Amino acid sequence: MGSGQSSDTLHCNRYLDGNGPPPLVQQAKEGLNGMYRGPSGYQPEGQMTWVILHRDLPGFPDDNTLQMNYIFPDGIQTEKQPHPGQPYAGIRLCAYLPDNRDGRRVLKLLDKAFNEQLLFTVTTNKDGEDMVTTASIPLKTQPDGGSGVDGYPDSDYLKTVRRLLRDKGVE
Repeated sequence: MGSGQSSDTLHCNRYLDGNGPPPLVQQAKEGLNGMYRGPSGYQPEGQMTWVILHRDLPGFPDDNTLQMNYIFPDGIQTEKQPHPGQPYAGIRLCAYLPDNRDGRRVLKLLDKAFNEQLLFTVTTNKDGEDMVTTASIPLKTQPDGGSGVDGYPDSDYLKTVRRLLRDKGVE
């Protein structure tokens, strides 16, 4: 898997209830799973890395796969987050893009958005627990299974995420 990371340590399924995510546009407009979403730009400290996987994604049979790894440790909220001074749960998340011209362009945009603290935020879940989750830019967290489980194939994803990033000023 590269970068000295074991596939055992990265858990890439953030929909453990089996229901899958809402459509991308709905995620961007409404938030996700009834969670409170703080304003964009209040991303906690974390790390983004990426590697090339020598396998294709459904819908992109001639391309390798770009796997982005996001790691946010548990932490204490700042004044920019919903409950300053309170703890939040971190997250380890993988996301996938095709390794082609459009996928590399989206990777650069996602990297820029990450550095501008626009991809993740601290939210309060249905149980009242604060945790790190994606902000308003949806990520493909499954390499396959279709758009119903945040996977591929999804012919509109690259175009949709570029538009959502452009709307946030990331070009």
